[in-house]
Amino acid sequence: MTMTGILQLRSAACIFAALAMARPGFAQAPTPASSQKTTGMYRIAGTVVDAKTGFPLARARVTITEARNERNVQAAMSSEDGHFEFHAAVGKFSLQAFKRGYILSAYNQHEQFWTGIVTGAGIDIENLILRVTPAALVTGRILDENGDPVREASVTLYREDRFTGVSRILRFRTAQTDDQGVYEVPELDAGTYFVSAQAHPWYAVHPPSVREAIQVDPSLDVAYPVTYYGDVSEADQATPIPVRGGDRVQADIHLNPLPALHLLFHVADEGTRGMVPPDLERPAFDDTEGVPNRGVQQVQPGLYEITGIPAGRYLVRMPDSDGELQAPMAVDLSSSQELAGASGNSTGKVKFKIQVAGAATLPRNIQIGMRNRKGRVNSVQVDEKGEAEVADLLADKYLVVAGSPNEMYSVSRMASESGPIEGRTLNITSSASISVSVTLTRGSVRIDGFAKRSGKAAPGAMMVLAPKDPESNPDLFRRDQSDLDGSFSFFNVPPGSYNVVAIQDGWDLDWSKPAVLAHYSRHAVPLVVLPQAKGVQRLTSPVEVESR
Repeated sequence: MTMTGILQLRSAACIFAALAMARPGFAQAPTPASSQKTTGMYRIAGTVVDAKTGFPLARARVTITEARNERNVQAAMSSEDGHFEFHAAVGKFSLQAFKRGYILSAYNQHEQFWTGIVTGAGIDIENLILRVTPAALVTGRILDENGDPVREASVTLYREDRFTGVSRILRFRTAQTDDQGVYEVPELDAGTYFVSAQAHPWYAVHPPSVREAIQVDPSLDVAYPVTYYGDVSEADQATPIPVRGGDRVQADIHLNPLPALHLLFHVADEGTRGMVPPDLERPAFDDTEGVPNRGVQQVQPGLYEITGIPAGRYLVRMPDSDGELQAPMAVDLSSSQELAGASGNSTGKVKFKIQVAGAATLPRNIQIGMRNRKGRVNSVQVDEKGEAEVADLLADKYLVVAGSPNEMYSVSRMASESGPIEGRTLNITSSASISVSVTLTRGSVRIDGFAKRSGKAAPGAMMVLAPKDPESNPDLFRRDQSDLDGSFSFFNVPPGSYNVVAIQDGWDLDWSKPAVLAHYSRHAVPLVVLPQAKGVQRLTSPVEVESR
């Protein structure tokens, strides 16, 4: 079962990552005759416990929500011994609990998935153990080269994430140090985290390098590099921080100054456009981050200087004569130097014309995007005419993806001026400017099935709907978690050929990689969704759950 409202935009690209998951909602539970039924109501009962210690939790707020009517919510407080009790009709329910100092937790929750409580199916629902995870905290001090606290340092917390089926380390949350150099990032769930700190030496002075009249002690013309926990300046050398529920982890970082760079660049013709400085980014795990230009100043007519930046590896984007930023260049800036404005390649752009198959008018709020091989998406809103332009594309191979907050779409056809385009990928070269017409198909089928193990219902298994060609169709993946009766559902499935696999405790796997899927495909159930299919499609056989 999936968590209601989980389609949140984690970044500009994450609407498409979210669309690769199951749509929030509930599967309709089967309703066979049950010997439990006497008054038409069923007793749902159990104990709320601390997931770390196993001790019962008193006065936790427990709720159950009916699948067919999410407004039908019952709430109660757990007793002194952690006990809770509800009475409900035949159906399927989500069961959640919350207590101050804990993370809101659902029954047998993994990521945004949990096991639904099924009444009327002859299952024991009166002795449930609802584990609630205590919130964790990462804290620490940011100290300078003298061991003194650094005020107002910017602290970034990263987290290992498998939301798209491949392990990635992404920016998660930020904090700032107080006057004692202390930062705190509270309310954390279990996971693997990394921390970085960025600050500017309070005493630093960065005089223009071409003004000889200004003399400054070189020890003052310094900058702090971004420093990761472990006191290293490269993300791939950062020390991971494993966090379990309830942990309070101390992660101190020591900053050491480096000589500040002085980067000179020429502006050929300012005209009415004004000065466009180079754009600097730095690698940060599986993404990049902008580098704030603390000092950009004109030192001579047509000559500008960037100061206050430490040596290191950067991605530099230089403006062309029109003021447009060119493709980034990976450079190792180890000393002050002049940046050449003509050293980069121009970026590409794609103009889209969008239509939705079977729709007389274009639905609102559709976004179209280009996903590169690292999983990063450039996306834009489609206008009311069905037109959109995705610009600033680096030379790469891109998968065309689409979605909206309320609907899930797949690309069924693409064509350019020269004719149909096979598949859903575009190879973008430097300076490319192409026009592409795209036909989208709504994912309108719900797939229902059951997970079993040795002939019995298998609750809590990770269910994966995998396209037959996973590398070319990463947006067609769906996931769910099997409920108490083994039932599961995949929502908004587009036409295509798929395999359904079930994995016990597979949540930390790179589950979208073909090699991983192949390892668990022995009991996969094949599935074909036809282009005209609508409504509910049921698997004809149960899916056998595989062990890790």
